[in-house]
Parts: sequence; structure tokens; C-alpha cells
Amino acid sequence: MADLEMPARTHGAGVFLELRKRLQSGLLIVGKDVARSPADVVVTGGDSSLQVRTPRGELSVTLPGGVTFEQGSCIPTPAGESCGEELHFRLRISVTRSTDEEASDRVMETLRAKETYCFYCQGCMTRLLEDRVFKRVLPLPNGNWNTIVDDWCCHPDPFAKKLLPRAEDCLLGDTFLLLPRDGSCEQTLTDQVSPVGSEDSQDSKKTCRRLALISCKSCSLVLGEAVTPETLKLYITQVVVEPAVGDRKPEASLNRQWHPYLLLSVFLERVIAARLLELSNSLSSFHFSVQTPDGKAFLLLWLLNSDSITASVPEMCVGGERSIGSPALHSPSPRAARALKLLYTACFHQGTQQRDIVTSWEVNAIGHPVVLPLKVCEELLQVIDDSNSTLPVSMRRMRSYEVAYLRL
Repeated sequence: MADLEMPARTHGAGVFLELRKRLQSGLLIVGKDVARSPADVVVTGGDSSLQVRTPRGELSVTLPGGVTFEQGSCIPTPAGESCGEELHFRLRISVTRSTDEEASDRVMETLRAKETYCFYCQGCMTRLLEDRVFKRVLPLPNGNWNTIVDDWCCHPDPFAKKLLPRAEDCLLGDTFLLLPRDGSCEQTLTDQVSPVGSEDSQDSKKTCRRLALISCKSCSLVLGEAVTPETLKLYITQVVVEPAVGDRKPEASLNRQWHPYLLLSVFLERVIAARLLELSNSLSSFHFSVQTPDGKAFLLLWLLNSDSITASVPEMCVGGERSIGSPALHSPSPRAARALKLLYTACFHQGTQQRDIVTSWEVNAIGHPVVLPLKVCEELLQVIDDSNSTLPVSMRRMRSYEVAYLRL
């Protein structure tokens, strides 16, 4: 696995770069605290890098393999309403076939039939399930299959019965795994019953559904649910799945406890980004509704493009001493990385425009459901909000949505 790079969470960007592989072009934004006029900015290309020289000093951005800057192609472009704060430049790149590892859906791509796997808690790396060998690894129907079953059948729903794994099965959902429970789970997992939703005072027929939550006995991280007493539902954001090879443990860099917020955000960001990309490719869907287990929409995501390569450097780190509190900047140069560009809105925002968006998505059944535990939904929103806050002001909003990037 590639080294995990810790994103700097300093607000605002002194230099922001977005390259588009398909268009073979890019946008460079330089804050006017870094350079006052286009003449103050000189852009050149190096060996797998792009150099930006300003009065504050020279910044070298490492580019992914196969991506090079076309010398002399950088030209100033109007910055619109942000002309008082930012300088904008357009540039061209050349893209050749890269040997870089493509983003993979780590858990979903790892699991194979007739191989042995270990399951670890993503919070503390405690081994949860040992020596699991699956005779069958099968995909479940996509997340909204049950809502459109009436379009398929002219008689009562023949699929009303839950789809559950048999012994030695592993069923793959959009964001979770279904596994049969065995005796070893009693040593590492705890159960607790939690209410989902609340009584609706306007509808006495609605009852408060209860979930049997499954948690790690070592760190109490909620891992998923007990669908039945014999079946576990584990979310891919909560577990690490590795082939069983002796006593080897997953990389320490995956452990949230090493640097809780930064590593949590990196792991969550990459898992969700890879999953959204896979779902988009397989379903030809670009709208996603992040939901809690009770089916309540929490966050709406609109995938704009998946070929972006981005780098962002805070103004305080351009040409000056590097911030001690920014681990990502301890490397010789910032690294541009593949990312998904998203429009998003939180469903609980009270603004009129946001409410109109949420209503429109609900009425028109827009958005493939992506179900995650409430805590994970909140963490994902924090990651996305942090991404938004590091963008130049001119990049933070589009129409009535906010803009963010999720790194792959």
C-alpha cells in the first residue's frame, strides 16, 4: 500500500493546483498574499514535478507518474469575482500511461473465495475474526434494489425474505459485509441494543426501530450490526481485512490511535472515495445519498469528475518555514494526488437553497443510497468540510452546493 500522506488542515490555500488527466489541462490558483501580479509567478516543469516561483520563494509540486507539465503553456486567466484575492492561470499537461497503482476498493477487492482472511478493528487493530475461509464470496444486489422491486414484479414481493449468508459465505453489500457468526466472536465483540430514530408524534403508527449494534470489545468502536443472532453486518469503514499470513499485522499507519484524527480522516477518505468511484463506474450513477442505518439522508454527494489531480499548500507554508503542526509538509515537496471532485450539501442545513436541494433529491429519488453508521456519517462530513476549507475562496461553492475533493 502507498504511504499515507497526512493532509494539512490549515484553512485557505496560498497555492492550489488542479490537473485534469482526461482534458490534459490544469488550473493554478495563487493567492495575492503570495504574489501580487501574474508577472510575479513563473511556472516551469521538472522531472515528474512542477515548479512555481513567486516572490515568497519556489515551490516544487511532485506529480504522479506519467504526468508532465508542457513548458510555456501557463497563461493568466480572469479570476472573476475573486480577482482581488487570487491570481488564476491555465496550463497544459501531457499524460502517458502511468505505472502508478490505481485506486482500489480495498476490502471489496481483497476478498476471494477459498482463501484465508483475518478481520481487524480499524480503531485499535485488534484481530476480530481469525482464519476465516469463505467457500463463496458473492455480491448482494445494489443498495436500492428493494425499492424498485415493484417495477419488476406484478405479484407480491418474492424477495421479501432477507438475503443472509450460509455457513462459510461472505456477502458483499455496497458499504458492508455479511458474515456468519461463530463462537470466536464472543471473545472480541460485544452487543448492545440501540434505538434508531424516535417516535413520530404526528404518526402514531411509526415505532422506534432498534438495532443490535456490534462493537469491538477492546476499544468500543461500533463495527456494524447483528442482522440476526447468527449474522454479522460489518461496515467497510470500520474493519481492515488482510490475508492471513503468520502473525503479520496490518500496517501501523492504518491505526487510528497513532494519530487519531489525521489517520481516521485519511483512512475514511480513501475508503469512501474508492467506493464511490467503484459504484459510479458500475452503476453509471453520479449522485449519492449518504444515509444512516434507519434510512435517513445525512449528506448528498454529486460526483463531478474522477480524473482530478490536486495539490494545496497553505499561504503560511509557501516560501517560509514549514509548520510543525502540519505533518504533510515534512516531505521535501507537496505531492499532487488523484482525487474525486464532489458537490455536496448536508441534509440538516437550514438554508432555503439547501432545503430545496434536499427536497428535490427526495421527490425525484435522486441519489444511490450509501449507508453508514451515524458516527461515520459525521466523520465523513468533517473530512469533506475540512477539504472545502482548504480550497481557494473562488473554488468553495458551485451553484447552491459546496465543493470538496476526496483523495484516492
